[in-house]
Amino acid sequence: MATKKKAAKKSAKKAAPKAKRKPSAAFMKPMTPSATLAAVIGDKAVPRTEVIKKLWVYIKKNGLQDKKNKRAINADAKLKPLFKKDQVTMFDLAKIANKNLS
Repeated sequence: MATKKKAAKKSAKKAAPKAKRKPSAAFMKPMTPSATLAAVIGDKAVPRTEVIKKLWVYIKKNGLQDKKNKRAINADAKLKPLFKKDQVTMFDLAKIANKNLS
């Protein structure tokens, strides 16, 4: 009988709606891109999350993902000064973006 009460309490807790997750204020703060980053995404101040999204839009639009290794991004004339090499991985994008934001 005691186990039935515990089971009823557990199901009542699970039924309660979860509070929505709030984004971190640090990620939502508009930041100014450097001149090299502004050449790709524009010079308007945007949050970090939008910077990454805009970089991906540019990469997809220009077909810069490597055909064999989709995690690699090939640099074109605009991205080469930003990346400082011919190819980077998608995991490096956030690091590169953070270095070019103020």
